[in-house]
Amino acid sequence: MPPAPAPPRSSAGTKFRRALLLRCPRCGSSGILATWFRLADHCPNCGLALERGEASDFWIGAYVFNLAIGELLAIGVPIVWVILAWPNPPWNSVEVLAAVLCVLLPIVFFPFSRTLWLAWDLSFRPSEPGDRGLANS
Repeated sequence: MPPAPAPPRSSAGTKFRRALLLRCPRCGSSGILATWFRLADHCPNCGLALERGEASDFWIGAYVFNLAIGELLAIGVPIVWVILAWPNPPWNSVEVLAAVLCVLLPIVFFPFSRTLWLAWDLSFRPSEPGDRGLANS
């Protein structure tokens, strides 16, 4: 069996832009989400293995992305609201908003954190043994 062709080269910015659109960071194809909380095994277009590395340890970076970005927004949005409404901010509404954001943002951001982590990983390790050959060179 001949070796698979090298993956297409793209900049880190392109990979992250594709990840924010929930597309394969390597080729830009859609269809990498099996469900909101689970990625497909491989990209349907380029064959990129979406479970890269150790199954239990690989996604720790995605959890950090999710926690950091979700919680920064959950505290940042209420702070901005308080600053804009000063000197009489609606404290009860701000507290409710902060609590709702702390719960909802990690859920909403979950697939984005995974694709962003995948883009980060691809910037350093463009191919792995589990990757399939490119369907469209």
